[in-house]
Amino acid sequence: MSKAVYQLEPLTCPSCIKKIETTLNKTDGIESAKVMFNSSKVKTEFDESKIKVEKIQETMQKLGYPVLASKQN
Repeated sequence: MSKAVYQLEPLTCPSCIKKIETTLNKTDGIESAKVMFNSSKVKTEFDESKIKVEKIQETMQKLGYPVLASKQN
């Protein structure tokens, strides 16, 4: 299982968290996605054989949340 953390622009509302977490957790290959509201970061755990870091980033950007940086563990 791979892990990655994405830095987003500052989040302004709890519904942003729900929208990101719900979409990512329903995405095939993603084991878990957790949004940290105070730091505007998204922690993900995923199967790299099913989904790539870039695809997760692209999914968040399509939702309207620009990714400023990402770091894969």
